Amino acid sequence: MILTRRLFNGAIVAAGLLTAGLLSPASADTTVPFTEQAFKAAQASGSPILVEIHADWCPTCKAQKPILDKLTAEPKFKDLKIFRVDFDAMKPVVKQFGAQMQSTLIVFRGSAEQGRSVGDTKQASISALLDKSL
Repeated sequence: MILTRRLFNGAIVAAGLLTAGLLSPASADTTVPFTEQAFKAAQASGSPILVEIHADWCPTCKAQKPILDKLTAEPKFKDLKIFRVDFDAMKPVVKQFGAQMQSTLIVFRGSAEQGRSVGDTKQASISALLDKSL
């Protein structure tokens, strides 16, 4: 069998993609769509909670996603319950949380709000916000 340059390059690219997929950090996406019942249950259990006011079209929300994925994969956030509120489709819930815009992150410890941020895309400050839920 003759190994052509095209076949060799294809094999190198495929191996690189496979390796990258295997070596990428495991990220268990624990984000769930918001429901009043699930949110109340998480509050009642005293769990740390993140409410993410999100819009799919929002560039800031897209920038927050990999940061949140990385941070919430850390062992200290293993019990963090993450609820995603669709900014466009869930206007009454957005209003309930007093959010003025998408890309709002709100953390709770049980039923008590511990902090919030709007439009933040800095890993250090998002991490500090999530720490307030613990």
